[in-house]
Amino acid sequence: MQHRPRLRKTLRYSQQEAVASGLMTATSDNFLNAFAIYLKASAVQLGWLTALPQLAGAVMQIVSVWLGGYIARKPLVVGTAFLQSAIVAGMAAVALPVSAQFLPLSQVTLLISLSIAYFTCINIVQPHWRAWMGGLVPKQTRGVFFASRSRLTMLTTLIIFVLGGVLLNASTRASSTWTGFFILFSAAAIGRLLSAILLGLMHDPERRTGADTMRLRDSWLHIKTSLKDPTFRNYSLFVATLQGAVAVSAPFFAVYMLRDLQFTYLQFSFNSVASIATQFFFLRRWGRLSDRFGNHWVMVICAASIPVIPVLWMLSPNQYYLIFVQIVSGVFWSGFTLSTANYLYDIRPHQTNFALYAAIQSGTSALAVCLGGIFGGYLASHAPRIAETIAQSWQMPSDLFIVFITTTILRLAVVAYFIRRLEEPHLRRRPKLLEIVFRVSRVNTVSGVSLDWLSVARRDEHRTAAEEQPVDEGTALSDSRVDERNSAEERNSNF
Repeated sequence: MQHRPRLRKTLRYSQQEAVASGLMTATSDNFLNAFAIYLKASAVQLGWLTALPQLAGAVMQIVSVWLGGYIARKPLVVGTAFLQSAIVAGMAAVALPVSAQFLPLSQVTLLISLSIAYFTCINIVQPHWRAWMGGLVPKQTRGVFFASRSRLTMLTTLIIFVLGGVLLNASTRASSTWTGFFILFSAAAIGRLLSAILLGLMHDPERRTGADTMRLRDSWLHIKTSLKDPTFRNYSLFVATLQGAVAVSAPFFAVYMLRDLQFTYLQFSFNSVASIATQFFFLRRWGRLSDRFGNHWVMVICAASIPVIPVLWMLSPNQYYLIFVQIVSGVFWSGFTLSTANYLYDIRPHQTNFALYAAIQSGTSALAVCLGGIFGGYLASHAPRIAETIAQSWQMPSDLFIVFITTTILRLAVVAYFIRRLEEPHLRRRPKLLEIVFRVSRVNTVSGVSLDWLSVARRDEHRTAAEEQPVDEGTALSDSRVDERNSAEERNSNF
């Protein structure tokens, strides 16, 4: 009884922290590409901006477990959050015109470096934050708590999308675009600073350190064993290669809108909002279809639709039509995100750590996204020459159509190859849709809406020991796996 006031206060701080951290993630995840384009990043540099943070983030998920064996959870999370605030402040400083004169590196190179550090911090924090909140929030209130937290996160994201577009529009009209980016990223840094303070005020019941030191070594053995399973291997390679194919074009839809179509920043923001809001709206609707027809069916339908999305982008430059394309994109990406997450749960062996399987898949996807981003950057840099070569037979409205066509072909090839190899899993008892808590962790171009989940199902006392294996708290679902991957880097919506 005496701990209840402290728990209520901690949960209230956590809800406030959702808004503060949402201010940072909404900015960095969705305006970073636009910022790089403003700084005149080359196509190759945009590819690196997609690839390197993703790869660094995947590596740090493993390193984070090791760090947790030596540093107490709360100091590690809070300290990393303060560091991340300083990194985002550094991004804001890059926008200052004087930075080009005094920085030892070019503005774009420094932005890429800061982006790597930013996503490194995210992946240090995430595993420990999930464990922290999973053990803190009472099971009977998790559904309400995390649903409320997700609504706050999404509302903050949508508001920042619109206000960021308005701010950048106004600063551009005043011939001072750098001011808009400086204010935007400064506000993001302040948001993370407030987030770190609120995290410091929260109670953490876990005080032990050193408990996870052996788990890291054991995890490597499980990775080797799990990849011998053909069902899991085909699933992981399917999700990873599809994400890699998506990453080829991911950063260049922003280039297409801002450079080729001359969209204003406000138009660019509304285009992003259309996809994000659609994904959030359709998550549970796809969940009901998954419960009724199976995750395999939903995954096949959505995966078969994803290759069509880049083609739709090439049919018309009309801004309202492209918003419609983003809505279509959001519908199918939300279904893909949810079905692949649930499919992973269905195919993992009993009595196996679900978080470990998700981490393996996430790391595989991160490597594929890294390779896809690098390839896409170099392809886009050669696209003008390729477009000029075929100009006699087809006059392209944009040389980036070369990238869009390439990603379409790669997506089709991945889907055609793997779709027959993905088996319908034997259904096992797993939490129903309404017993699953979805926490929107990030939103970006590669992953769309990236989710963490927590099971709020009660155990059935009559279940067998194997069936009692609970869903691991806070497992990341992303495209890249879908992130969680994190992704870097291209921030807007799913293309």
